[in-house]
Amino acid sequence: MNKFLDRFFHLSTLSIALLTLLVTGAIFGVLYQEAKPAMDAFGFDFLVNSKWAPNLEKFGAFPAIVGSIMSTALAMALAIPVAIGVAIFLSEIAPAKLKSPVGVSIELLAAIPSVIYGMWGLFYFVPIIRDLFGGLGIGLLTAGIVLAVMVLPFMAAVTRDAMNTTPDILKESAYALGGTKWDVIKDIVIPYAKAGIIGATILALGRAIGETMAVTFVMGNVHKIPSHITDPATSIPVALANEFAEADEGLYFSSLFYLAMVLFIISFAIIAFAKFAFLKRGRA
Repeated sequence: MNKFLDRFFHLSTLSIALLTLLVTGAIFGVLYQEAKPAMDAFGFDFLVNSKWAPNLEKFGAFPAIVGSIMSTALAMALAIPVAIGVAIFLSEIAPAKLKSPVGVSIELLAAIPSVIYGMWGLFYFVPIIRDLFGGLGIGLLTAGIVLAVMVLPFMAAVTRDAMNTTPDILKESAYALGGTKWDVIKDIVIPYAKAGIIGATILALGRAIGETMAVTFVMGNVHKIPSHITDPATSIPVALANEFAEADEGLYFSSLFYLAMVLFIISFAIIAFAKFAFLKRGRA
Protein backbone atom coordinates (compact mmCIF):
# COMPACT_ATOMS: atom_id res chain seq x y z
CA MET A 1 0.00 0.00 0.00
CA ASN A 2 2.80 2.40 0.90
CA LYS A 3 4.57 1.66 -2.37
CA PHE A 4 1.37 2.36 -4.27
CA LEU A 5 0.89 5.69 -2.47
CA ASP A 6 4.51 6.67 -3.10
CA ARG A 7 4.13 5.81 -6.77
CA PHE A 8 0.85 7.73 -7.00
CA PHE A 9 2.43 10.76 -5.29
CA HIS A 10 5.43 10.63 -7.63
CA LEU A 11 3.23 10.43 -10.75
CA SER A 12 0.94 13.20 -9.49
CA THR A 13 3.75 15.66 -8.83
CA LEU A 14 5.42 14.74 -12.12
CA SER A 15 2.14 15.37 -13.98
CA ILE A 16 1.72 18.76 -12.34
CA ALA A 17 5.29 19.74 -13.25
CA LEU A 18 4.81 18.60 -16.85
CA LEU A 19 1.48 20.44 -17.01
CA THR A 20 3.27 23.66 -16.11
CA LEU A 21 5.70 23.14 -18.97
CA LEU A 22 2.83 22.31 -21.34
CA VAL A 23 0.95 25.48 -20.41
CA THR A 24 4.09 27.56 -20.96
CA GLY A 25 4.66 25.89 -24.31
CA ALA A 26 1.01 26.38 -25.29
CA ILE A 27 1.19 30.11 -24.49
CA PHE A 28 4.31 30.49 -26.62
CA GLY A 29 2.70 28.44 -29.41
CA VAL A 30 -0.35 30.71 -29.58
CA LEU A 31 1.82 33.83 -29.54
CA TYR A 32 4.03 32.45 -32.30
CA GLN A 33 1.09 31.40 -34.47
CA GLU A 34 -0.61 34.78 -34.27
CA ALA A 35 2.67 36.69 -34.67
CA LYS A 36 3.77 34.71 -37.74
CA PRO A 37 2.35 37.16 -40.35
CA ALA A 38 4.18 40.09 -38.73
CA MET A 39 7.36 38.02 -38.42
CA ASP A 40 7.18 37.17 -42.11
CA ALA A 41 6.54 40.81 -43.02
CA PHE A 42 9.14 42.51 -40.82
CA GLY A 43 11.54 39.83 -39.61
CA PHE A 44 14.05 40.97 -37.02
CA ASP A 45 13.80 44.56 -38.28
CA PHE A 46 10.69 44.72 -36.11
CA LEU A 47 12.94 44.67 -33.04
CA VAL A 48 15.15 47.59 -34.08
CA ASN A 49 12.68 49.77 -35.96
CA SER A 50 11.38 52.80 -34.05
CA LYS A 51 8.41 53.76 -36.23
CA TRP A 52 4.94 52.69 -35.11
CA ALA A 53 2.27 53.85 -37.56
CA PRO A 54 -0.76 51.51 -37.82
CA ASN A 55 -2.35 53.62 -40.57
CA LEU A 56 0.74 53.04 -42.73
CA GLU A 57 1.19 49.42 -41.57
CA LYS A 58 4.65 50.24 -40.25
CA PHE A 59 5.49 48.71 -36.92
CA GLY A 60 8.65 48.80 -34.81
CA ALA A 61 9.04 47.47 -31.30
CA PHE A 62 12.26 49.20 -30.28
CA PRO A 63 10.70 52.11 -28.29
CA ALA A 64 8.40 49.70 -26.43
CA ILE A 65 11.29 47.34 -25.64
CA VAL A 66 13.45 50.22 -24.38
CA GLY A 67 10.55 51.60 -22.34
CA SER A 68 9.89 48.22 -20.72
CA ILE A 69 13.52 47.71 -19.75
CA MET A 70 14.08 51.29 -18.56
CA SER A 71 10.91 51.49 -16.45
CA THR A 72 11.65 48.12 -14.87
CA ALA A 73 15.29 49.03 -14.15
CA LEU A 74 14.22 52.34 -12.62
CA ALA A 75 11.59 50.63 -10.47
CA MET A 76 14.05 48.04 -9.18
CA ALA A 77 16.70 50.69 -8.47
CA LEU A 78 14.17 52.58 -6.34
CA ALA A 79 12.54 49.57 -4.68
CA ILE A 80 15.49 47.34 -3.74
CA PRO A 81 17.24 49.62 -1.18
CA VAL A 82 13.95 50.70 0.39
CA ALA A 83 12.69 47.12 0.62
CA ILE A 84 15.91 45.94 2.26
CA GLY A 85 15.76 48.87 4.69
CA VAL A 86 12.16 48.08 5.66
CA ALA A 87 13.06 44.40 6.11
CA ILE A 88 16.04 45.25 8.32
CA PHE A 89 13.90 47.54 10.46
CA LEU A 90 11.17 44.93 10.92
CA SER A 91 13.49 42.02 11.62
CA GLU A 92 16.25 43.62 13.68
CA ILE A 93 15.38 47.11 14.90
CA ALA A 94 11.63 47.60 15.40
CA PRO A 95 10.22 47.03 18.92
CA ALA A 96 7.94 44.03 19.32
CA LYS A 97 4.78 46.17 19.50
CA LEU A 98 5.52 47.63 16.03
CA LYS A 99 6.64 44.50 14.18
CA SER A 100 3.23 42.90 13.86
CA PRO A 101 1.09 45.92 12.79
CA VAL A 102 3.72 47.30 10.40
CA GLY A 103 4.38 43.84 8.93
CA VAL A 104 0.67 43.19 8.38
CA SER A 105 0.25 46.63 6.78
CA ILE A 106 3.04 45.91 4.30
CA GLU A 107 1.51 42.55 3.41
CA LEU A 108 -1.88 44.22 2.85
CA LEU A 109 -0.25 46.73 0.48
CA ALA A 110 0.83 43.81 -1.70
CA ALA A 111 -2.83 42.82 -2.14
CA ILE A 112 -3.97 46.18 -3.58
CA PRO A 113 -5.04 45.79 -7.26
CA SER A 114 -2.66 47.32 -9.76
CA VAL A 115 -5.36 49.54 -11.26
CA ILE A 116 -5.67 51.27 -7.87
CA TYR A 117 -1.93 51.99 -7.88
CA GLY A 118 -2.29 53.41 -11.38
CA MET A 119 -5.13 55.75 -10.42
CA TRP A 120 -3.24 56.82 -7.29
CA GLY A 121 -0.11 57.51 -9.33
CA LEU A 122 -2.10 59.54 -11.86
CA PHE A 123 -3.62 61.86 -9.27
CA TYR A 124 -0.74 61.95 -6.76
CA PHE A 125 2.65 61.45 -8.43
CA VAL A 126 1.86 63.07 -11.79
CA PRO A 127 1.22 66.55 -10.28
CA ILE A 128 4.38 66.25 -8.15
CA ILE A 129 6.55 65.30 -11.13
CA ARG A 130 4.94 68.04 -13.21
CA ASP A 131 5.66 70.68 -10.58
CA LEU A 132 9.25 69.53 -10.06
CA PHE A 133 10.33 68.90 -13.66
CA GLY A 134 7.68 70.56 -15.84
CA GLY A 135 5.93 68.94 -18.76
CA LEU A 136 2.88 66.72 -18.40
CA GLY A 137 4.11 64.71 -15.44
CA ILE A 138 3.20 61.54 -17.30
CA GLY A 139 6.28 59.63 -18.38
CA LEU A 140 9.01 57.16 -17.64
CA LEU A 141 9.92 58.50 -14.18
CA THR A 142 6.33 58.40 -12.92
CA ALA A 143 5.90 54.87 -14.27
CA GLY A 144 9.10 53.76 -12.54
CA ILE A 145 7.96 55.24 -9.22
CA VAL A 146 4.54 53.58 -9.41
CA LEU A 147 6.13 50.24 -10.29
CA ALA A 148 8.57 50.62 -7.38
CA VAL A 149 5.71 51.27 -4.95
CA MET A 150 3.89 48.22 -6.31
CA VAL A 151 6.75 45.73 -5.90
CA LEU A 152 8.08 47.23 -2.65
CA PRO A 153 5.63 45.50 -0.24
CA PHE A 154 6.22 42.08 -1.78
CA MET A 155 10.01 42.45 -1.73
CA ALA A 156 10.02 43.79 1.82
CA ALA A 157 7.83 40.97 3.15
CA VAL A 158 9.86 38.18 1.52
CA THR A 159 13.18 39.79 2.51
CA ARG A 160 11.99 40.18 6.10
CA ASP A 161 11.03 36.50 6.24
CA ALA A 162 14.44 35.55 4.86
CA MET A 163 16.21 37.67 7.49
CA ASN A 164 14.10 36.16 10.26
CA THR A 165 15.59 32.74 9.45
CA THR A 166 19.03 33.87 10.66
CA PRO A 167 19.86 31.69 13.72
CA ASP A 168 19.94 33.63 16.97
CA ILE A 169 23.17 31.92 17.98
CA LEU A 170 25.01 33.56 15.08
CA LYS A 171 23.82 37.02 16.06
CA GLU A 172 24.48 36.44 19.75
CA SER A 173 27.99 35.23 18.96
CA ALA A 174 28.66 38.38 16.96
CA TYR A 175 27.42 40.58 19.81
CA ALA A 176 29.57 38.60 22.25
CA LEU A 177 32.64 39.38 20.14
CA GLY A 178 31.90 43.10 20.40
CA GLY A 179 29.92 43.61 17.21
CA THR A 180 27.50 46.52 16.98
CA LYS A 181 23.95 46.32 15.63
CA TRP A 182 25.24 47.53 12.26
CA ASP A 183 28.04 44.93 12.28
CA VAL A 184 25.58 42.11 12.98
CA ILE A 185 23.20 43.25 10.24
CA LYS A 186 25.98 43.81 7.70
CA ASP A 187 28.14 40.77 8.40
CA ILE A 188 25.66 38.18 9.70
CA VAL A 189 22.02 38.84 8.78
CA ILE A 190 22.37 40.08 5.19
CA PRO A 191 24.91 37.41 4.11
CA TYR A 192 22.79 34.66 5.68
CA ALA A 193 19.60 35.93 3.98
CA LYS A 194 21.33 36.73 0.67
CA ALA A 195 19.65 33.94 -1.29
CA GLY A 196 16.21 34.99 -0.04
CA ILE A 197 16.87 38.64 -0.89
CA ILE A 198 17.93 37.75 -4.42
CA GLY A 199 14.92 35.45 -4.81
CA ALA A 200 12.56 38.24 -3.73
CA THR A 201 14.23 40.59 -6.22
CA ILE A 202 13.81 38.09 -9.06
CA LEU A 203 10.11 37.59 -8.31
CA ALA A 204 9.55 41.34 -8.06
CA LEU A 205 11.41 41.81 -11.34
CA GLY A 206 9.05 39.38 -13.04
CA ARG A 207 6.03 41.33 -11.83
CA ALA A 208 7.47 44.73 -12.70
CA ILE A 209 8.43 43.94 -16.30
CA GLY A 210 4.97 42.57 -17.12
CA GLU A 211 2.85 45.06 -15.20
CA THR A 212 0.13 46.61 -17.34
CA MET A 213 -2.70 48.59 -15.79
CA ALA A 214 -0.77 50.70 -13.28
CA VAL A 215 1.79 51.76 -15.89
CA THR A 216 -0.90 52.43 -18.51
CA PHE A 217 -2.25 55.30 -16.41
CA VAL A 218 1.05 57.16 -16.01
CA MET A 219 3.43 56.32 -18.88
CA GLY A 220 1.82 58.08 -21.83
CA ASN A 221 1.91 55.40 -24.57
CA VAL A 222 4.13 57.45 -26.88
CA HIS A 223 6.03 55.22 -29.32
CA LYS A 224 9.25 57.17 -29.09
CA ILE A 225 12.50 56.62 -27.21
CA PRO A 226 12.46 59.22 -24.41
CA SER A 227 15.27 61.76 -24.46
CA HIS A 228 14.68 62.58 -20.79
CA ILE A 229 13.60 60.42 -17.90
CA THR A 230 10.43 62.50 -17.42
CA ASP A 231 9.32 62.26 -21.07
CA PRO A 232 6.24 60.22 -22.05
CA ALA A 233 7.11 56.76 -23.31
CA THR A 234 5.59 53.36 -23.80
CA SER A 235 6.27 49.78 -22.86
CA ILE A 236 5.15 46.50 -24.34
CA PRO A 237 2.36 45.88 -21.78
CA VAL A 238 1.14 49.49 -22.15
CA ALA A 239 1.03 49.23 -25.95
CA LEU A 240 -0.88 45.95 -25.77
CA ALA A 241 -3.40 47.29 -23.25
CA ASN A 242 -4.05 50.51 -25.17
CA GLU A 243 -4.13 49.20 -28.72
CA PHE A 244 -5.26 45.59 -28.69
CA ALA A 245 -8.99 46.41 -28.67
CA GLU A 246 -8.74 48.65 -31.75
CA ALA A 247 -6.54 46.33 -33.82
CA ASP A 248 -8.18 44.57 -36.75
CA GLU A 249 -7.36 41.08 -37.99
CA GLY A 250 -4.54 42.21 -40.26
CA LEU A 251 -0.91 43.14 -39.78
CA TYR A 252 -1.71 45.46 -36.86
CA PHE A 253 -3.22 42.58 -34.89
CA SER A 254 -0.31 40.28 -35.70
CA SER A 255 2.25 42.94 -34.75
CA LEU A 256 0.72 43.23 -31.30
CA PHE A 257 1.09 39.48 -30.88
CA TYR A 258 4.68 39.84 -32.05
CA LEU A 259 5.15 42.43 -29.29
CA ALA A 260 3.62 40.03 -26.77
CA MET A 261 5.96 37.26 -27.87
CA VAL A 262 8.95 39.59 -27.49
CA LEU A 263 7.80 40.43 -23.95
CA PHE A 264 7.43 36.72 -23.19
CA ILE A 265 10.98 36.01 -24.38
CA ILE A 266 12.49 39.05 -22.62
CA SER A 267 10.79 38.18 -19.33
CA PHE A 268 11.84 34.55 -19.56
CA ALA A 269 15.42 35.45 -20.47
CA ILE A 270 15.88 38.09 -17.74
CA ILE A 271 14.37 35.97 -14.97
CA ALA A 272 16.26 32.86 -16.09
CA PHE A 273 19.54 34.79 -16.15
CA ALA A 274 18.87 36.30 -12.73
CA LYS A 275 17.91 32.93 -11.28
CA PHE A 276 20.85 30.92 -12.59
CA ALA A 277 23.49 33.63 -12.24
CA PHE A 278 22.69 35.72 -9.18
CA LEU A 279 20.72 33.21 -7.11
CA LYS A 280 23.44 30.59 -7.57
CA ARG A 281 26.03 33.16 -6.52
CA GLY A 282 23.90 34.13 -3.53
CA ARG A 283 23.86 30.55 -2.28
CA ALA A 284 27.63 30.17 -2.64
